[in-house]
Amino acid sequence: MRIDVWSDFLCPFCHLGRRQLELALAEFEHADDVDVVWHSFQLDRTAPDVIDTPNVQRVADKYGVSIEQMEETHRQMAESAAQVGLDFQWQRTVGGNSYAAHRLHHYARSAGREQEFMDRLMRGWYSEGASIGDHETLVRLGLDAGLHAGEMRSVLESDDFGQDVRTDLALASQIGITAVPTFVLDQKYGVSGAQGVEPMLQAIRYAWEDQGNRPEPVSGGCGGGCCGGACGSGEGADVSGSAETEVDAAAGCGGGGCGGMCGTHEDAATH
Repeated sequence: MRIDVWSDFLCPFCHLGRRQLELALAEFEHADDVDVVWHSFQLDRTAPDVIDTPNVQRVADKYGVSIEQMEETHRQMAESAAQVGLDFQWQRTVGGNSYAAHRLHHYARSAGREQEFMDRLMRGWYSEGASIGDHETLVRLGLDAGLHAGEMRSVLESDDFGQDVRTDLALASQIGITAVPTFVLDQKYGVSGAQGVEPMLQAIRYAWEDQGNRPEPVSGGCGGGCCGGACGSGEGADVSGSAETEVDAAAGCGGGGCGGMCGTHEDAATH
């Protein structure tokens, strides 16, 4: 079975959701027969490469809420992260543009170091305050993941692997993905957000047992619920604890998909 995941390196829910998926697969009886394919998503394609303002302050300013309210939201997120063994140092996180990081991710896949690169990059942003829109920071993190410095700089100085990123973004738009992380199980069922280990495990088991029982999407789109609701036209998708944006617009929450991170919602919305 195949699990396709759309995520953005600058999304704390994506790091949390990735860890929850790992733990769910560790408990899944058929994990050796599951392929996980990671796809690029950008919450803000128009952002500058580097933003010096602390992320919590930037998000509070953007949505017109107090810094105290935003800090409390992030403290709650850090508690959720700690429950699955993650260290979310939200005070240190900074924004920026993730396009270069996504291109290096595709390069790392081609070099056989995808897992190592994703681990190092997400830990760098999530726990160490790394500015992953900065090219030299990306090279440093990539070196830790076993990648070649010269090859990474060659990628960063060009648009190599840019087509891979744009293809992922176009596919997300085609099937209606606006919230990340989004997990598409067996090309039929959509789970959006950091739902937790047990709900993810239940969804994986359901998709496994249901293999071959429903039609695949036609021409890359949804034929009416085949995506489990990930495209927004079917039932069954649960969206909470995710960061959301309009695909063709700058970053922002489209109505609760951020799980309250943007400070404009009292709690996570379920679409």
